[in-house]
Amino acid sequence: MKLFIGLIFCSLVMGVSSDGLFSFFKEAVQGASDLWRAYWDMKEANYQNSGRYFRARGNYEAAQRGPGGIWAAKIISNVREYFQGLLQYLGSSSEREEDQVSNRRAEEWGRSGQDPDHFRPAGLPKKY
Repeated sequence: MKLFIGLIFCSLVMGVSSDGLFSFFKEAVQGASDLWRAYWDMKEANYQNSGRYFRARGNYEAAQRGPGGIWAAKIISNVREYFQGLLQYLGSSSEREEDQVSNRRAEEWGRSGQDPDHFRPAGLPKKY
């Protein structure tokens, strides 16, 4: 329900037509796909201290899609942070608060259109 209300609000604020609304949804789906691909690349690379780079890259690529991509990146990042906090509360997560703040900064960096390579660890294969 919150998702539906959020979409309606975004469409009203942006003043989009039905074509614009379709474009927004398309950008959101593509942005979510960008984040998913960055996540799987991070898992495949299995490279120490690369999480911030992949978060920044996924958010950067999603933001390049347009307003729908930015919206999807924010929603997915907030949901991830919420579940991470819940897991930490339940005692099954080892992520420290400093790491959470650093991850959030990397996500915002990418969404703002800045180069995600700023967070790229030395030695990460060029494939990523």
